[in-house]
Amino acid sequence: MPQETEERKQIGGQALPSNDAERQQRPHRRWLSLAIALIAVAALLVSGIWSRVRARTILKAETAQVALTPVSVVSPKQAAPAQEIILPGNVQPFTTAPIYARTNGYLKKWYVDIGARVKQGQLLAVIETPEVDQQLQQARSNLATAKANLELASITKTRYLGLLKSNAVSQQDADNAVGTYNANKAIVGADQAAVDQYAALASFEKVYAPFDGIVTSRNTDIGDLINSGSGGGVKTDLFHIAQPGKLRVYVNVPEEYSRGIKVGMTADLSLAEFPDRTFRGTLVRTADAITVTTRTLLIEIDVDNPTGTLLTGSYAEVHLAVPAQSSTLLLPVNTLLFRSEGLRVGVVKDGKVALTAVTPGHDFGNQIEIVSGLKPGDQVIINPPDSLMVRAPAPNTMSDGSARYGCVPVDRMHGRT
Repeated sequence: MPQETEERKQIGGQALPSNDAERQQRPHRRWLSLAIALIAVAALLVSGIWSRVRARTILKAETAQVALTPVSVVSPKQAAPAQEIILPGNVQPFTTAPIYARTNGYLKKWYVDIGARVKQGQLLAVIETPEVDQQLQQARSNLATAKANLELASITKTRYLGLLKSNAVSQQDADNAVGTYNANKAIVGADQAAVDQYAALASFEKVYAPFDGIVTSRNTDIGDLINSGSGGGVKTDLFHIAQPGKLRVYVNVPEEYSRGIKVGMTADLSLAEFPDRTFRGTLVRTADAITVTTRTLLIEIDVDNPTGTLLTGSYAEVHLAVPAQSSTLLLPVNTLLFRSEGLRVGVVKDGKVALTAVTPGHDFGNQIEIVSGLKPGDQVIINPPDSLMVRAPAPNTMSDGSARYGCVPVDRMHGRT
């Protein structure tokens, strides 16, 4: 028992220092754990706050980005110094004439048909005119009678004047003889004029070509009744002759291009029957007046056609290089905004867009000419939305009333350069 007690004391004596050390180390461990816990909590708090701040920053950036409306922009292009316009043209011979009869009768014979090349003075047809022939014969007979009477009156006058010298006849008889001579002389003149008139009508029995050319139509045949072209009835030309060695091309130019039309300009003609060829012509004259009904300027272009390649009456497309105004610009038509106050476009500057009034010029289909209102460096919105018409500040507008937009160059969006 005493031994066990001693050992227990001894053990207890050894154990007491151990318990004290443990007791002394426990507060340190608690503080360490607490510090670690606090650090962990602080780290969690900092991490949470940082993630929230970062998320909020990202959200603000995304919100600001979403608030910007992306648009495509394009810069106006400078118009070419000369623009080509294509207009329909009417090809006509340089000289053309319908051939009418100048006397009444029946067609006896014709000598040329369509497509025949004739020379000036060549006989085209012969007309039978029995009435004119009889009238001419009657006029010649009247003239012969008048000449016989004149000769008799001349003898009588000479005789009476000789007798008057010897007082064998009275002065009255001599005066009557002189008067009769003068009257017969006038009758001869009138009858000679009638003969010349009917002779001229008889000469019209033969129809001649007035100039070198091609017969383009024949509207008569043997036995047809021919009416004089100077009569009041229905007039029908016997032949139609055209001179195709040089052609006139008439073109109606719209009023908006009339300022650029000058005499001496060259023009190229293209025809459907010659797809790989063009024909050069020269503008020789203009009407110098706008036609009220069509609002166009009539011009004439002369084209040499020595071989007769071009046919008269053809339809041609005339290509004219009309000088353009040096200050004009070109824009796609899908940049325009049609408003009650006028034509507008959206121009982007410093991320903001404003409606700009422009003055249009010529319309080229997919492009339009802008005469004033823009500069070459402006960025114009393509397919502008209706919201560009700002009347009051909106959630996505600035205080000055102009909308804020994010712009993207059109060549970057569509992969063009």
